[in-house]
Amino acid sequence: MRTTIGHARRQSKKRLFKAAKGFRGGRSKKLRTVKETLLRAGAFAFRDRRTKKREFRKLWIIRINAAAHQHGLRYSEFMHGLKLSGMELDRKTLSEMAIHDPDGFKTVVDKVRLAIAERPVAEATA
Repeated sequence: MRTTIGHARRQSKKRLFKAAKGFRGGRSKKLRTVKETLLRAGAFAFRDRRTKKREFRKLWIIRINAAAHQHGLRYSEFMHGLKLSGMELDRKTLSEMAIHDPDGFKTVVDKVRLAIAERPVAEATA
């Protein structure tokens, strides 16, 4: 009697094909291409999990810069003043605040201006 495909191999193939569900053409139907495609997909996913962090940080900085410009400050001045004022708000929070709570962001900008104005002259020239 001829031996058909074993249980472990069938389970392995099932797992691969399930992971490739939604891929186009042979990429979801042929074992060799499924394996290649999943390998590449995994590599892209690994790479892009790091890229996503960079892209979001860039987006937050752009939003904060735009909001700070509306209040007459540059991004670098705003962030320096934020550090001087001792407020520990991250870029994500500031970005969301600039979009959804403009009044709150204005309050932060006012405190930043105050912190910049109060810094000692010796520190300002150094």
